[in-house]
Amino acid sequence: MPEKTIPILPCRTLPPVLDFYIALGFEVTYEQRSPNPYAAVRRGGVELQFFAMKHHEPTDSISTCYVMTDDVDGLYQAFRSGLKAAYGRIPTRGLPRVGPLKDMSYGVRQFLMPDPGGNCVRVGQRTGENRHHGPAPEETFARALHHASLLADSKEDAAGAAKVVDRVLRLPDETPTPVQLLRLLVLRADIAGRLGDEATAAAALARAAALRLTDAERELGRDALTRLEDLRAARRP
Repeated sequence: MPEKTIPILPCRTLPPVLDFYIALGFEVTYEQRSPNPYAAVRRGGVELQFFAMKHHEPTDSISTCYVMTDDVDGLYQAFRSGLKAAYGRIPTRGLPRVGPLKDMSYGVRQFLMPDPGGNCVRVGQRTGENRHHGPAPEETFARALHHASLLADSKEDAAGAAKVVDRVLRLPDETPTPVQLLRLLVLRADIAGRLGDEATAAAALARAAALRLTDAERELGRDALTRLEDLRAARRP
């Protein structure tokens, strides 16, 4: 039998965690309620296990794991659909939530998905052989997007990411392309939501939604447009 690694992740209580993964299409394959709460879920070749600790604080959790797939776009759409059906919307802030789908500089296309236990499940697909961060882009707005995305998602520094985006959007003598502006505004709205800055989030979303894009630009910006749709839907009553 080939070796297999199964992450064992913490949570405060099992029910909300299991409900979340069931919404994603996972099957609960094992559940023990006492003496030590423990459960396992599986979806295809992905298996995760969880143990409950009453003193666990999900918002302080640094637990994470990586799920590699050969169809990250398909999983992203399936997970979004499942969460929308279960929660009435796609959660974009707090716990649980699903982040935007992005092409990363180190050769993967991925999204981040913190669960109710605060465990960050990263789901990605290889797009290249290079497993190391490439150099940051030289062009002004591409560079800002690169650094702001890393600060927001990899370092959990939403305030630092906001400063990067705000600074580049105020430049007096340089103008982003329409797709770059879309990506910057959507990222800024996403960050503002995490920071509880509702006014900035609303303004960035309205500005992004008002952009007039060609069909070619919409194709280039499809990931940002999907995130824009999710963020706008999350704000509706």
